[in-house]
Amino acid sequence: MNSFRYTKMHGLGNNYIYVNMFEENLREKELSKLAVEVSNINTGIGSDGMILICPSEVADVKMRVFNNDGSEAKNCGNGLRCVAKYAYEHGIANNTSFKIETISTIVEATVHVENNIVNQVTVNMGKPIFQRSQIPMIGDDQEYAKDRIFFEEKSYEFSAVSMGNPHAVFEVTDIKKAPLTTLGPIVEKHDLFPESVNVEFIECLPHNEINFVVWERGSGVTQACGTGACAAAVAMIQEGKYKRDEPITVHLQGGDLQITWSADGDVWMKGPAVTITEGIYYTQRGVK
Repeated sequence: MNSFRYTKMHGLGNNYIYVNMFEENLREKELSKLAVEVSNINTGIGSDGMILICPSEVADVKMRVFNNDGSEAKNCGNGLRCVAKYAYEHGIANNTSFKIETISTIVEATVHVENNIVNQVTVNMGKPIFQRSQIPMIGDDQEYAKDRIFFEEKSYEFSAVSMGNPHAVFEVTDIKKAPLTTLGPIVEKHDLFPESVNVEFIECLPHNEINFVVWERGSGVTQACGTGACAAAVAMIQEGKYKRDEPITVHLQGGDLQITWSADGDVWMKGPAVTITEGIYYTQRGVK
């Protein structure tokens, strides 16, 4: 493996290097190292990580996500939308609704097509998980996982939710003052979370709107996190701030997502997916 074709895509600024594994052959033992390499903005391409678009035995396509530190993630909402766009536009999926396999689950995606281009994607993200053992989070299982962390002589309460990957959601009164880069990395590696955790700070607004910033495990600050937006909406519905079956607009740094937690328990996410560029990557020798 000296080179391979790639496509760089983003969902609300959350950008990854996508590799079509129907056509390319990357060695399993080199995937983590390669994710670190291509993500480097100085010597690689620059991204939040690398996503592989793979054949699946149980769905139309499979997604594997590697963070920019080389760790493999279980799910990625923004990545799912981009994989759906790629799969439809490149003929991997022939229908506008199809299934995508992740490490944690199988989801259904529906692409919204205009002039043969996918601009928006709706994904059924499945049912949220609140049991600590399944998030995973240390402690006894409860109906709803809540806890608090002390930082700089202050107590910060959070709600824990899994959307196929773990999230700790902190509500703040002013998103501009959220301790994203100070408390975020501490919570990410906290002993409460044996597999680490994604950390969201949110500000609830009237009219079903949420301001949102995120510290993603393995990547740090990113422009958006689709599963995090789902977790934030679910957590605030549990708190009685919003209602089920009513779309919530989540304002992320990269743009907006529409999240709906339906009465039947499934969480629906709708948002954009954008192709940035494509080309050939030469390993250890830069980009062409």
